Amino acid sequence: MRRTFLVLVLIFAVLVTPAQGQNSEQVYFTNGFKIGELTDSSAILWTRLCSSEKPVPIKHTQKGAPFRSPIDFDNNMPVNEMDGAVEGSFGQISIEVRSKDTVINTPWQYVSEYRDFTFKHRLSGLKSNTTYSVTIRGRKYNKAPISQIQGVFTTAPKANEAVPVLFTSSTCQYFWSYDDPKRGFKVYDNMLKLNPMFHCQTGDYVYYDKPGPMAYNLELARHKWHAINSWPSLNNFYNNTPLYLQKDDHDLLKDDAMPTSSPFGELSFEDGLLIWNEQAPIMDKSYRTFRWGKDLQIWMVEGRDFRSDNKAPDGMEKSIWGKEQIEWFKQTVEASDATFKILSSPTPVVGPDRAKGKTDNHSNASFKTEGEWLRKYLSEQKMFVINGDRHWQYVSVDPVTGLMEFSQGPSSDSHAQGWDQNDKRPEHKFLRVKGGFLAVKVYREGNTPIVEFIHYDVDGNVVNKETIRR
Repeated sequence: MRRTFLVLVLIFAVLVTPAQGQNSEQVYFTNGFKIGELTDSSAILWTRLCSSEKPVPIKHTQKGAPFRSPIDFDNNMPVNEMDGAVEGSFGQISIEVRSKDTVINTPWQYVSEYRDFTFKHRLSGLKSNTTYSVTIRGRKYNKAPISQIQGVFTTAPKANEAVPVLFTSSTCQYFWSYDDPKRGFKVYDNMLKLNPMFHCQTGDYVYYDKPGPMAYNLELARHKWHAINSWPSLNNFYNNTPLYLQKDDHDLLKDDAMPTSSPFGELSFEDGLLIWNEQAPIMDKSYRTFRWGKDLQIWMVEGRDFRSDNKAPDGMEKSIWGKEQIEWFKQTVEASDATFKILSSPTPVVGPDRAKGKTDNHSNASFKTEGEWLRKYLSEQKMFVINGDRHWQYVSVDPVTGLMEFSQGPSSDSHAQGWDQNDKRPEHKFLRVKGGFLAVKVYREGNTPIVEFIHYDVDGNVVNKETIRR
Protein backbone atom coordinates (compact mmCIF):
# COMPACT_ATOMS: atom_id res chain seq x y z
CA MET A 1 0.00 0.00 0.00
CA ARG A 2 2.80 2.42 0.95
CA ARG A 3 4.63 1.56 -2.28
CA THR A 4 1.51 2.30 -4.33
CA PHE A 5 1.12 5.58 -2.50
CA LEU A 6 4.73 6.58 -3.30
CA VAL A 7 4.25 5.70 -6.97
CA LEU A 8 1.13 7.87 -7.11
CA VAL A 9 2.98 10.73 -5.44
CA LEU A 10 5.81 10.49 -8.01
CA ILE A 11 3.35 10.41 -10.92
CA PHE A 12 1.54 13.43 -9.51
CA ALA A 13 4.85 15.30 -9.14
CA VAL A 14 5.78 14.64 -12.76
CA LEU A 15 2.38 15.85 -13.93
CA VAL A 16 2.30 19.07 -11.96
CA THR A 17 5.95 20.14 -12.18
CA PRO A 18 5.80 21.73 -15.67
CA ALA A 19 3.08 24.15 -14.52
CA GLN A 20 5.23 25.55 -11.73
CA GLY A 21 7.18 27.99 -13.91
CA GLN A 22 10.91 28.37 -13.35
CA ASN A 23 11.18 25.26 -11.15
CA SER A 24 10.23 23.08 -14.11
CA GLU A 25 12.81 21.11 -16.09
CA GLN A 26 10.82 21.92 -19.24
CA VAL A 27 11.06 25.04 -21.39
CA TYR A 28 8.44 26.30 -23.83
CA PHE A 29 8.05 28.46 -26.94
CA THR A 30 4.92 30.24 -25.71
CA ASN A 31 5.82 33.39 -27.66
CA GLY A 32 6.29 31.44 -30.89
CA PHE A 33 9.04 32.40 -33.30
CA LYS A 34 9.45 34.83 -36.17
CA ILE A 35 11.17 34.61 -39.55
CA GLY A 36 12.47 38.09 -40.22
CA GLU A 37 14.16 40.06 -43.02
CA LEU A 38 13.82 37.33 -45.63
CA THR A 39 15.84 37.68 -48.85
CA ASP A 40 16.66 35.28 -51.68
CA SER A 41 19.54 33.85 -49.61
CA SER A 42 19.07 34.72 -45.93
CA ALA A 43 16.66 35.08 -43.02
CA ILE A 44 16.74 36.00 -39.33
CA LEU A 45 15.06 33.70 -36.82
CA TRP A 46 13.81 35.14 -33.53
CA THR A 47 12.32 33.33 -30.53
CA ARG A 48 12.16 33.40 -26.72
CA LEU A 49 12.47 30.64 -24.15
CA CYS A 50 9.55 30.59 -21.71
CA SER A 51 8.91 28.84 -18.40
CA SER A 52 5.20 28.10 -18.86
CA GLU A 53 3.28 26.46 -21.66
CA LYS A 54 0.50 29.07 -21.64
CA PRO A 55 0.26 32.74 -20.66
CA VAL A 56 -1.51 33.92 -17.53
CA PRO A 57 -5.25 33.77 -18.38
CA ILE A 58 -7.29 36.90 -19.07
CA LYS A 59 -8.98 37.95 -15.82
CA HIS A 60 -10.12 41.48 -16.57
CA THR A 61 -13.16 42.56 -18.55
CA GLN A 62 -12.79 44.82 -21.57
CA LYS A 63 -14.42 48.23 -21.69
CA GLY A 64 -16.51 49.21 -24.70
CA ALA A 65 -14.94 50.45 -27.93
CA PRO A 66 -12.78 52.18 -28.94
CA PHE A 67 -9.67 50.35 -27.72
CA ARG A 68 -11.49 48.21 -25.11
CA SER A 69 -9.01 48.77 -22.30
CA PRO A 70 -9.34 46.56 -19.16
CA ILE A 71 -11.63 47.57 -16.30
CA ASP A 72 -10.06 48.11 -12.83
CA PHE A 73 -6.56 47.07 -13.91
CA ASP A 74 -3.95 47.49 -11.15
CA ASN A 75 -0.77 48.78 -12.80
CA ASN A 76 1.20 47.97 -9.62
CA MET A 77 0.32 44.27 -9.42
CA PRO A 78 3.22 41.82 -9.93
CA VAL A 79 4.01 41.63 -13.65
CA ASN A 80 4.06 37.83 -13.63
CA GLU A 81 0.42 37.87 -12.50
CA MET A 82 -0.83 40.23 -15.23
CA ASP A 83 -3.18 39.02 -17.96
CA GLY A 84 -1.12 37.50 -20.77
CA ALA A 85 2.11 37.36 -18.75
CA VAL A 86 4.73 34.85 -19.90
CA GLU A 87 7.87 34.49 -17.79
CA GLY A 88 11.13 33.71 -19.54
CA SER A 89 13.41 30.77 -18.86
CA PHE A 90 17.13 30.20 -18.85
CA GLY A 91 18.23 27.49 -21.27
CA GLN A 92 19.64 26.59 -24.68
CA ILE A 93 18.34 26.78 -28.24
CA SER A 94 19.23 24.92 -31.43
CA ILE A 95 17.83 25.35 -34.94
CA GLU A 96 17.31 22.90 -37.78
CA VAL A 97 16.38 24.13 -41.26
CA ARG A 98 15.58 21.74 -44.11
CA SER A 99 14.78 21.95 -47.81
CA LYS A 100 14.36 18.98 -50.14
CA ASP A 101 18.13 18.74 -50.56
CA THR A 102 19.68 20.73 -47.69
CA VAL A 103 19.94 20.42 -43.90
CA ILE A 104 21.31 23.21 -41.69
CA ASN A 105 21.86 22.64 -37.97
CA THR A 106 23.12 25.17 -35.44
CA PRO A 107 24.91 24.26 -32.19
CA TRP A 108 23.10 24.67 -28.87
CA GLN A 109 23.39 28.25 -27.62
CA TYR A 110 22.37 29.77 -24.29
CA VAL A 111 19.86 32.60 -23.91
CA SER A 112 20.42 35.41 -21.41
CA GLU A 113 18.17 37.04 -18.85
CA TYR A 114 19.81 40.34 -19.84
CA ARG A 115 18.17 40.00 -23.27
CA ASP A 116 14.85 38.81 -21.85
CA PHE A 117 15.67 35.19 -22.80
CA THR A 118 15.30 36.09 -26.49
CA PHE A 119 17.35 34.52 -29.25
CA LYS A 120 18.24 35.70 -32.76
CA HIS A 121 20.15 33.88 -35.46
CA ARG A 122 20.90 34.85 -39.06
CA LEU A 123 20.64 32.05 -41.61
CA SER A 124 22.72 32.58 -44.75
CA GLY A 125 23.58 30.59 -47.85
CA LEU A 126 19.92 29.75 -48.58
CA LYS A 127 18.69 29.05 -52.12
CA SER A 128 16.31 31.45 -53.82
CA ASN A 129 12.60 30.66 -54.27
CA THR A 130 13.01 27.54 -52.11
CA THR A 131 10.76 26.22 -49.35
CA TYR A 132 12.40 25.47 -46.00
CA SER A 133 10.97 23.83 -42.90
CA VAL A 134 12.15 25.15 -39.54
CA THR A 135 12.44 23.27 -36.25
CA ILE A 136 13.58 25.22 -33.19
CA ARG A 137 14.46 23.17 -30.11
CA GLY A 138 14.92 24.31 -26.53
CA ARG A 139 16.10 22.79 -23.27
CA LYS A 140 17.17 23.88 -19.80
CA TYR A 141 20.53 22.09 -19.98
CA ASN A 142 22.23 19.18 -21.76
CA LYS A 143 20.15 16.29 -20.39
CA ALA A 144 16.90 18.17 -19.78
CA PRO A 145 13.71 17.43 -21.76
CA ILE A 146 13.61 19.04 -25.22
CA SER A 147 10.73 21.17 -26.46
CA GLN A 148 10.32 22.17 -30.09
CA ILE A 149 8.32 24.41 -32.39
CA GLN A 150 8.02 24.18 -36.16
CA GLY A 151 7.22 26.34 -39.16
CA VAL A 152 7.94 26.94 -42.81
CA PHE A 153 8.99 29.70 -45.22
CA THR A 154 9.91 30.20 -48.88
CA THR A 155 12.82 32.46 -49.83
CA ALA A 156 12.43 35.34 -52.27
CA PRO A 157 12.98 34.76 -55.99
CA LYS A 158 15.92 36.32 -57.80
CA ALA A 159 15.55 39.84 -59.17
CA ASN A 160 15.35 38.58 -62.77
CA GLU A 161 12.55 36.05 -62.12
CA ALA A 162 8.95 37.03 -62.93
CA VAL A 163 7.26 35.13 -60.09
CA PRO A 164 3.74 35.80 -58.69
CA VAL A 165 3.86 37.29 -55.19
CA LEU A 166 1.14 37.81 -52.61
CA PHE A 167 1.81 39.51 -49.29
CA THR A 168 -0.26 40.96 -46.47
CA SER A 169 0.09 44.09 -44.35
CA SER A 170 -1.42 45.22 -41.04
CA THR A 171 -0.99 47.75 -38.24
CA CYS A 172 -2.29 48.99 -34.86
CA GLN A 173 -2.91 46.00 -32.56
CA TYR A 174 -3.54 46.76 -28.88
CA PHE A 175 -3.61 43.60 -26.74
CA TRP A 176 -6.93 44.55 -25.13
CA SER A 177 -8.61 45.26 -28.48
CA TYR A 178 -8.60 41.53 -29.24
CA ASP A 179 -11.74 40.25 -30.98
CA ASP A 180 -11.37 36.51 -30.35
CA PRO A 181 -10.99 35.57 -26.67
CA LYS A 182 -9.31 32.27 -27.52
CA ARG A 183 -7.24 33.13 -30.59
CA GLY A 184 -6.57 36.85 -30.16
CA PHE A 185 -7.06 38.68 -33.47
CA LYS A 186 -9.21 37.30 -36.27
CA VAL A 187 -7.19 39.08 -38.95
CA TYR A 188 -4.22 36.78 -38.39
CA ASP A 189 -6.16 33.57 -38.99
CA ASN A 190 -7.79 35.13 -42.05
CA MET A 191 -4.49 36.40 -43.45
CA LEU A 192 -2.99 32.93 -43.02
CA LYS A 193 -5.77 31.49 -45.20
CA LEU A 194 -4.34 33.52 -48.10
CA ASN A 195 -0.95 31.80 -47.66
CA PRO A 196 1.04 35.04 -48.05
CA MET A 197 4.71 34.81 -48.96
CA PHE A 198 5.48 37.46 -46.34
CA HIS A 199 3.86 40.07 -44.09
CA CYS A 200 4.57 43.78 -43.52
CA GLN A 201 3.63 44.98 -40.03
CA THR A 202 3.87 48.75 -40.20
CA GLY A 203 4.08 49.59 -36.52
CA ASP A 204 2.10 49.99 -33.30
CA TYR A 205 2.66 46.29 -32.73
CA VAL A 206 2.30 47.02 -29.00
CA TYR A 207 1.03 50.05 -27.10
CA TYR A 208 3.26 51.09 -24.21
CA ASP A 209 0.99 54.02 -23.36
CA LYS A 210 -2.37 52.25 -23.15
CA PRO A 211 -3.69 50.57 -19.97
CA GLY A 212 -3.28 46.95 -19.04
CA PRO A 213 -0.52 47.89 -18.04
CA MET A 214 0.91 51.29 -18.82
CA ALA A 215 4.56 50.47 -19.60
CA TYR A 216 6.30 52.84 -17.18
CA ASN A 217 9.51 50.76 -17.01
CA LEU A 218 11.50 48.09 -18.83
CA GLU A 219 9.76 45.15 -17.16
CA LEU A 220 6.29 46.43 -18.02
CA ALA A 221 7.32 47.27 -21.59
CA ARG A 222 8.69 43.76 -22.13
CA HIS A 223 5.46 42.32 -20.75
CA LYS A 224 3.58 44.03 -23.60
CA TRP A 225 5.60 41.99 -26.13
CA HIS A 226 5.18 38.74 -24.18
CA ALA A 227 1.41 39.17 -23.98
CA ILE A 228 0.76 40.07 -27.63
CA ASN A 229 3.11 37.33 -28.90
CA SER A 230 1.35 34.66 -26.82
CA TRP A 231 -1.94 34.90 -28.75
CA PRO A 232 -2.38 31.62 -30.72
CA SER A 233 -3.41 33.45 -33.90
CA LEU A 234 -0.11 35.38 -33.95
CA ASN A 235 1.87 32.22 -33.16
CA ASN A 236 0.33 30.27 -36.03
CA PHE A 237 0.70 33.12 -38.49
CA TYR A 238 4.29 34.14 -37.78
CA ASN A 239 5.57 30.57 -37.51
CA ASN A 240 4.60 30.20 -41.17
CA THR A 241 4.82 33.73 -42.59
CA PRO A 242 8.06 35.73 -42.86
CA LEU A 243 7.85 39.19 -41.31
CA TYR A 244 9.18 42.65 -42.05
CA LEU A 245 8.49 44.58 -38.85
CA GLN A 246 8.56 48.36 -38.54
CA LYS A 247 8.25 50.38 -35.37
CA ASP A 248 6.17 53.44 -34.65
CA ASP A 249 5.67 55.68 -31.63
CA HIS A 250 3.73 53.24 -29.40
CA ASP A 251 6.38 50.51 -29.90
CA LEU A 252 9.07 52.88 -28.70
CA LEU A 253 7.76 55.12 -25.94
CA LYS A 254 4.44 57.00 -26.22
CA ASP A 255 2.21 58.89 -28.66
CA ASP A 256 4.13 60.95 -31.25
CA ALA A 257 7.50 59.80 -29.84
CA MET A 258 10.72 61.43 -31.04
CA PRO A 259 14.34 61.41 -29.82
CA THR A 260 13.71 64.48 -27.66
CA SER A 261 10.61 63.03 -25.97
CA SER A 262 10.52 63.05 -22.18
CA PRO A 263 10.49 59.63 -20.45
CA PHE A 264 7.25 57.70 -20.03
CA GLY A 265 7.45 57.07 -16.32
CA GLU A 266 10.92 55.52 -15.97
CA LEU A 267 10.99 54.37 -19.61
CA SER A 268 13.25 56.49 -21.81
CA PHE A 269 13.54 56.75 -25.60
CA GLU A 270 16.85 54.84 -25.32
CA ASP A 271 15.11 52.11 -23.28
CA GLY A 272 12.53 51.81 -26.03
CA LEU A 273 15.25 51.33 -28.65
CA LEU A 274 16.92 48.67 -26.50
CA ILE A 275 13.70 46.67 -26.16
CA TRP A 276 12.87 47.08 -29.84
CA ASN A 277 16.24 45.65 -30.90
CA GLU A 278 15.74 42.81 -28.44
CA GLN A 279 12.18 41.85 -29.44
CA ALA A 280 12.16 42.54 -33.21
CA PRO A 281 13.49 39.98 -35.74
CA ILE A 282 16.00 42.41 -37.25
CA MET A 283 19.75 42.88 -36.82
CA ASP A 284 20.76 45.72 -39.10
CA LYS A 285 19.50 49.22 -39.87
CA SER A 286 15.81 49.86 -39.36
CA TYR A 287 15.49 51.30 -42.86
CA ARG A 288 16.00 48.70 -45.58
CA THR A 289 14.72 47.41 -48.93
CA PHE A 290 13.85 43.93 -50.21
CA ARG A 291 13.48 42.61 -53.73
CA TRP A 292 10.86 39.97 -54.58
CA GLY A 293 11.51 38.93 -58.17
CA LYS A 294 11.41 40.98 -61.34
CA ASP A 295 8.18 42.81 -60.57
CA LEU A 296 8.31 43.86 -56.90
CA GLN A 297 10.58 45.78 -54.54
CA ILE A 298 9.56 47.16 -51.13
CA TRP A 299 11.17 49.87 -49.01
CA MET A 300 10.70 49.84 -45.20
CA VAL A 301 11.54 53.22 -43.72
CA GLU A 302 12.35 54.44 -40.19
CA GLY A 303 10.09 57.20 -38.93
CA ARG A 304 11.10 57.77 -35.31
CA ASP A 305 14.87 57.58 -34.80
CA PHE A 306 15.96 60.52 -36.96
CA ARG A 307 13.02 62.93 -36.86
CA SER A 308 13.07 66.59 -35.96
CA ASP A 309 10.90 67.90 -33.16
CA ASN A 310 7.29 67.51 -34.32
CA LYS A 311 6.35 71.01 -33.19
CA ALA A 312 9.40 72.86 -34.54
CA PRO A 313 8.70 75.39 -37.32
CA ASP A 314 8.41 73.78 -40.74
CA GLY A 315 11.21 74.33 -43.26
CA MET A 316 13.87 72.72 -45.45
CA GLU A 317 15.77 71.33 -42.47
CA LYS A 318 12.76 69.78 -40.71
CA SER A 319 12.61 66.05 -41.40
CA ILE A 320 11.00 62.79 -40.35
CA TRP A 321 13.50 60.59 -42.18
CA GLY A 322 16.76 62.49 -41.75
CA LYS A 323 19.40 63.26 -44.40
CA GLU A 324 21.20 59.90 -44.34
CA GLN A 325 18.01 57.89 -44.81
CA ILE A 326 16.74 60.20 -47.57
CA GLU A 327 19.98 59.82 -49.53
CA TRP A 328 19.87 56.03 -49.11
CA PHE A 329 16.23 55.99 -50.23
CA LYS A 330 16.85 58.03 -53.37
CA GLN A 331 19.90 55.99 -54.36
CA THR A 332 18.21 52.60 -53.90
CA VAL A 333 14.93 53.64 -55.56
CA GLU A 334 16.67 55.09 -58.62
CA ALA A 335 18.90 52.02 -58.92
CA SER A 336 15.94 49.64 -58.94
CA ASP A 337 14.48 48.17 -62.13
CA ALA A 338 11.53 46.52 -60.36
CA THR A 339 8.22 46.90 -62.20
CA PHE A 340 6.32 47.88 -59.06
CA LYS A 341 7.95 49.87 -56.23
CA ILE A 342 6.15 50.11 -52.90
CA LEU A 343 6.96 52.26 -49.89
CA SER A 344 5.90 50.68 -46.59
CA SER A 345 5.54 53.61 -44.18
CA PRO A 346 4.59 53.51 -40.49
CA THR A 347 2.76 56.83 -40.95
CA PRO A 348 0.72 58.47 -43.75
CA VAL A 349 2.28 60.31 -46.67
CA VAL A 350 -0.91 61.29 -48.54
CA GLY A 351 -3.63 61.14 -45.88
CA PRO A 352 -5.80 63.11 -45.47
CA ASP A 353 -5.26 63.09 -41.72
CA ARG A 354 -7.25 64.76 -38.97
CA ALA A 355 -6.56 68.47 -39.10
CA LYS A 356 -6.73 69.10 -35.38
CA GLY A 357 -3.77 68.28 -33.17
CA LYS A 358 -1.84 66.01 -35.57
CA THR A 359 1.79 66.99 -36.09
CA ASP A 360 3.82 63.83 -36.64
CA ASN A 361 3.47 62.65 -40.25
CA HIS A 362 4.03 63.78 -43.82
CA SER A 363 0.36 64.50 -44.44
CA ASN A 364 0.33 67.08 -41.59
CA ALA A 365 1.12 70.79 -42.01
CA SER A 366 3.93 70.42 -39.46
CA PHE A 367 6.01 68.53 -42.06
CA LYS A 368 4.57 70.29 -45.11
CA THR A 369 7.90 70.97 -46.87
CA GLU A 370 9.25 67.42 -46.67
CA GLY A 371 5.78 66.00 -47.32
CA GLU A 372 5.38 67.92 -50.58
CA TRP A 373 8.85 66.87 -51.74
CA LEU A 374 8.21 63.23 -50.84
CA ARG A 375 4.84 62.99 -52.59
CA LYS A 376 6.30 64.55 -55.74
CA TYR A 377 9.36 62.28 -55.67
CA LEU A 378 7.34 59.09 -55.09
CA SER A 379 4.96 60.01 -57.91
CA GLU A 380 7.84 60.67 -60.32
CA GLN A 381 9.24 57.25 -59.44
CA LYS A 382 5.81 55.66 -60.07
CA MET A 383 5.70 54.28 -56.52
CA PHE A 384 2.79 53.33 -54.26
CA VAL A 385 2.47 53.76 -50.49
CA ILE A 386 1.04 51.36 -47.91
CA ASN A 387 0.82 52.96 -44.50
CA GLY A 388 0.06 52.19 -40.88
CA ASP A 389 -0.87 54.38 -37.91
CA ARG A 390 -4.35 55.43 -39.10
CA HIS A 391 -7.26 53.61 -37.46
CA TRP A 392 -9.38 53.46 -40.59
CA GLN A 393 -9.03 51.91 -44.04
CA TYR A 394 -8.70 54.05 -47.14
CA VAL A 395 -7.36 54.43 -50.66
CA SER A 396 -6.30 58.03 -51.28
CA VAL A 397 -4.99 59.79 -54.36
CA ASP A 398 -2.97 62.97 -53.86
CA PRO A 399 -4.73 65.69 -55.90
CA VAL A 400 -1.42 67.38 -56.84
CA THR A 401 0.83 64.44 -57.79
CA GLY A 402 -1.56 61.51 -58.26
CA LEU A 403 0.34 59.42 -55.66
CA MET A 404 -1.79 56.53 -54.35
CA GLU A 405 -1.76 55.49 -50.69
CA PHE A 406 -3.38 52.43 -49.11
CA SER A 407 -4.13 52.44 -45.37
CA GLN A 408 -4.67 48.97 -43.89
CA GLY A 409 -6.78 50.08 -40.93
CA PRO A 410 -6.40 48.64 -37.40
CA SER A 411 -6.27 44.93 -36.59
CA SER A 412 -9.73 44.84 -34.95
CA ASP A 413 -12.99 46.75 -35.36
CA SER A 414 -12.93 47.96 -31.75
CA HIS A 415 -9.67 49.80 -32.47
CA ALA A 416 -11.19 51.76 -35.37
CA GLN A 417 -11.75 55.47 -34.68
CA GLY A 418 -10.51 58.94 -35.57
CA TRP A 419 -12.47 59.62 -38.76
CA ASP A 420 -16.13 60.10 -39.66
CA GLN A 421 -17.39 57.50 -42.13
CA ASN A 422 -19.51 60.19 -43.78
CA ASP A 423 -16.51 62.50 -44.30
CA LYS A 424 -15.43 61.16 -47.68
CA ARG A 425 -13.05 63.68 -49.28
CA PRO A 426 -12.20 64.12 -52.97
CA GLU A 427 -8.90 62.33 -52.26
CA HIS A 428 -10.70 59.18 -51.14
CA LYS A 429 -11.27 56.43 -53.68
CA PHE A 430 -12.26 54.19 -50.76
CA LEU A 431 -13.06 54.93 -47.10
CA ARG A 432 -14.07 52.53 -44.34
CA VAL A 433 -13.79 53.26 -40.61
CA LYS A 434 -13.37 49.66 -39.53
CA GLY A 435 -10.59 47.17 -38.89
CA GLY A 436 -9.02 44.70 -41.28
CA PHE A 437 -5.89 44.21 -43.35
CA LEU A 438 -4.42 44.75 -46.81
CA ALA A 439 -3.23 42.14 -49.29
CA VAL A 440 -1.05 42.99 -52.28
CA LYS A 441 -0.89 40.65 -55.24
CA VAL A 442 1.67 40.99 -58.05
CA TYR A 443 1.39 38.76 -61.12
CA ARG A 444 1.39 38.73 -64.92
CA GLU A 445 -1.21 38.13 -67.58
CA GLY A 446 0.88 37.27 -70.61
CA ASN A 447 3.59 39.94 -70.62
CA THR A 448 1.49 42.48 -68.69
CA PRO A 449 2.55 43.01 -65.05
CA ILE A 450 -0.39 43.64 -62.68
CA VAL A 451 -0.60 44.71 -59.06
CA GLU A 452 -3.75 44.44 -56.95
CA PHE A 453 -4.28 46.18 -53.61
CA ILE A 454 -7.08 44.35 -51.79
CA HIS A 455 -8.66 45.53 -48.53
CA TYR A 456 -10.21 42.88 -46.30
CA ASP A 457 -12.36 43.17 -43.18
CA VAL A 458 -11.40 41.35 -39.96
CA ASP A 459 -13.41 38.29 -41.08
CA GLY A 460 -11.48 37.95 -44.32
CA ASN A 461 -14.09 39.40 -46.68
CA VAL A 462 -12.95 41.62 -49.58
CA VAL A 463 -14.23 45.18 -49.11
CA ASN A 464 -12.27 46.94 -51.89
CA LYS A 465 -9.84 46.16 -54.70
CA GLU A 466 -7.69 48.43 -56.86
CA THR A 467 -6.02 46.92 -59.93
CA ILE A 468 -3.14 48.63 -61.76
CA ARG A 469 -1.58 47.35 -65.00
CA ARG A 470 1.81 48.35 -66.34
